[in-house]
Amino acid sequence: MRSILPVAALLALAACSPQPSDKKAEAPPLVAAPPVAALKPPKADIPAGDYVLDKHHATLVFRVSHLGFSNYTAAFANFDAKLRFDQNNAAVSALEATIDPKSLTLPAPPEGFVEELTGPHWLNTATYPSITFHSTKVEVTGPDTGKVTGDLTLHGVTKPVVLDVTYNGGYAGHPMDPHARVGFSAKGTFKRSDFGIAYGVPAPGTTMGVSDEVQVQIEAEFTGPPLVAAPPAAS
Repeated sequence: MRSILPVAALLALAACSPQPSDKKAEAPPLVAAPPVAALKPPKADIPAGDYVLDKHHATLVFRVSHLGFSNYTAAFANFDAKLRFDQNNAAVSALEATIDPKSLTLPAPPEGFVEELTGPHWLNTATYPSITFHSTKVEVTGPDTGKVTGDLTLHGVTKPVVLDVTYNGGYAGHPMDPHARVGFSAKGTFKRSDFGIAYGVPAPGTTMGVSDEVQVQIEAEFTGPPLVAAPPAAS
């Protein structure tokens, strides 16, 4: 914001200056707003270390095609994650996540539908009470983007899955939130049949059923090391 103040002051002075009577006053030039990135806290101040999921600011949503007519959208309400984070050295960053499949949340489910999806034909939560993800590789693809490869264990089967991740920024903390905070958006796809959940997959060449492909979207904030207090002023 400091960079725009001198410009604003010059515009104010120009508006107050008398205009020549024989020349029509011209409108002051438009001043472009600072880019959104300039309004974010500086990333250079964000400490490396261990971060935990802020469950109040996290969502895990998945979509499957229903008959080819719509993308049926559902979510898991209970999940947790731990992040080892170093924005200057992505290779040493790592993520571990655990999902409670019994926390499946559906939009206006018909009677018994939740029990069906958590039952033997689908998630089979009685036999497989958790879903886990452990990262195995983190790659940088751009200034704020990357790919996180990890082992997804679902329905008792472990397979590699790749997430496309956007780093949304963060801060080192402030008095009202005295811990470092970082935020991410992520998305990925996998085939549920690879994990032994093939019930209802459409026959080849048709869409009559529920798609094999599952789309996952994640929004997550993590809190980390405590804010370092400013050093006392020299006496």
